[in-house]
Amino acid sequence: MKRFATDHIRNVALVGHGGSGKTSLAEALLHRAGAINRLGRVEDGTTVCDYDPEEHKRGISLSLSVAPFVWRDHKINLIDTPGYADFMGDVSAALRIADLAVFVVSAVDGVEVQTEVAWKMAAERGLPRMVFVNKLDRERASFDGTLAQLRDRLGAGIAPLELPIGEEARFRGIADLLTDQAHIYDGGRPHTEEIPEDMEALEHEVRDNLVEGIVVADDAMLERYLEGESLTLDELEHTLHDGIAEATVFPVVVGSATREIGIDRL
Repeated sequence: MKRFATDHIRNVALVGHGGSGKTSLAEALLHRAGAINRLGRVEDGTTVCDYDPEEHKRGISLSLSVAPFVWRDHKINLIDTPGYADFMGDVSAALRIADLAVFVVSAVDGVEVQTEVAWKMAAERGLPRMVFVNKLDRERASFDGTLAQLRDRLGAGIAPLELPIGEEARFRGIADLLTDQAHIYDGGRPHTEEIPEDMEALEHEVRDNLVEGIVVADDAMLERYLEGESLTLDELEHTLHDGIAEATVFPVVVGSATREIGIDRL
């Protein structure tokens, strides 16, 4: 078995309200990384992280589980946590040793109670956080409504890096706000296109808001931006990286775990 230096190991906790799709997301990440050769389903009791017979019977996670995989020469210890109130002790244990918490939020149900509870727990520890808006392919999914709830209930620093392309059953891809590119998915694999014409105005507006949110943490960069100077992608990514590490900026990305849209980008 390959050994990894400490600086090449990441402990990443998946947290959020029950039913938001954490276990399905863990399955998709493992599949995309090549750790498993087929995608299991919670409904069938075939996922890696829900292995207990009682979990199969109930269709929910009852305890945390760890699923490691390798990505870009790093070992990722993925910690799938239960989402219901009775099991918040496991969530607390996961957050204690995590380097990053990925909050999985359903685009159908929005920000629910246990998501807010876990967010406060992570904030008390100063833990870097990001949000994966899941289930954008489902009926009644709303990215705009979910983003508004994230800003209202989780506080300052929410920074959408992506916009969904298509709604509900027509959800098919992601608009990357930093690169101004569209990533369209077919069978979990993307190809790159120009941003659809009907999204250009919205994409530019949201991108401008994102850039302003990034540069406000760096006085020199903010001054250059206000003077109209173009900032490079590397500069924006570096400043964004620092904001995430300091737990002052919380990026929001989008996708569908069961259809493997956005999984490679996450």
